[in-house]
Amino acid sequence: MRNDEPATLARLGHWTEDVYRDLLAVEGGQLTRDGFRARHCHRVAVLVLDIAGFTERGMAVGEVDAFLRVLHAQRICLPVLERRGAALVRAFADDLVALFGDPLQALEAALELHAAAEPADIGLCIGLGYGDVFAIGPNRAMGTEMNQASKLGEDTARRGETLLTESAYRAVEHRTDRDFIRHDDVLPFPFHAVA
Repeated sequence: MRNDEPATLARLGHWTEDVYRDLLAVEGGQLTRDGFRARHCHRVAVLVLDIAGFTERGMAVGEVDAFLRVLHAQRICLPVLERRGAALVRAFADDLVALFGDPLQALEAALELHAAAEPADIGLCIGLGYGDVFAIGPNRAMGTEMNQASKLGEDTARRGETLLTESAYRAVEHRTDRDFIRHDDVLPFPFHAVA
């Protein structure tokens, strides 16, 4: 079997056979990049949640206790995400990724997640993105907004913070009950913190 056959590549579990077939068609000139985008893009709000201090605490208390912390966080967070209308929720290690049709739903979910997790002494770091992403891969969201939301949620946000990409901010900036603080000098892209 050749390693450029869509069925063979799909066994990796990363993309579906259709996605591999279309990427191979782009590579071979039978499908344009715009054609690939038209087939596989959708507009969503992406919420990326990370448990604050998970690695350090895991090293201090041991792996099984760290897994129990993930379990506890998931039991708190999943009902909130479902109640707030998340169309997809995926877990990986101490992260959760959720997709929403509306960026305001994602922001409301983030605020409720912080409120629900903090009394249980589970600090959350959340990044929000909004825009066109490729509906491929396990999270059904690959592209710039996913990458930036991941960077914000996993690496940049501190315990209790929700950080928004520029696009997510533009979609919710009309909210008058929240202030947003712009940051231009921390990362190679601007982002906003919910105040």
